[in-house]
Amino acid sequence: MVFRKTVKTDIDDIMNIISQAQAYFKEQGIDQWQNNYPSVETISNDINNNHSYVLLEDGNIVATAAVSFDGEKTYDTIYEGQWVSNNEFAVIHRIAVHSKYKGLGLSSEIIKNVEEICLNKGVYSIKVDTHEENLSMQKLLRKNAFKYCGIIYLEDGSKRIAFEKSLLL
Repeated sequence: MVFRKTVKTDIDDIMNIISQAQAYFKEQGIDQWQNNYPSVETISNDINNNHSYVLLEDGNIVATAAVSFDGEKTYDTIYEGQWVSNNEFAVIHRIAVHSKYKGLGLSSEIIKNVEEICLNKGVYSIKVDTHEENLSMQKLLRKNAFKYCGIIYLEDGSKRIAFEKSLLL
């Protein structure tokens, strides 16, 4: 498997994976990634900001994620808990796996690759937020040693639950 930065020509494959995830959330009654989010513009901005990555199997894009080291202002205030650390951190957003490849551990593979990027940059914390009804993401995070930290609110006021993983031994 190859984990690499996204290029513009990957957008159609990424949007296909995103639309599969949107349909899955809608089917599950989870109000996440609805109303045209994330859009082509969102993914293009991720690419332009060097935040977008793809996971490839035999040259085919099978998963995607955004990884940022630019901070996250919605994480400045956390409710009903606290962050594990106040150090520099990476944020993972928009993890999505192609429906044909679900259940194969690809999201964990993405996290493992992000951990390597962090360690190479001297960053020892990864933070993530997810919808409180997105149980599969919560299970993934706990399986990968993320700790539940509390509640954050997105810029539009949407409630999300927040997790952090420390990479310090």
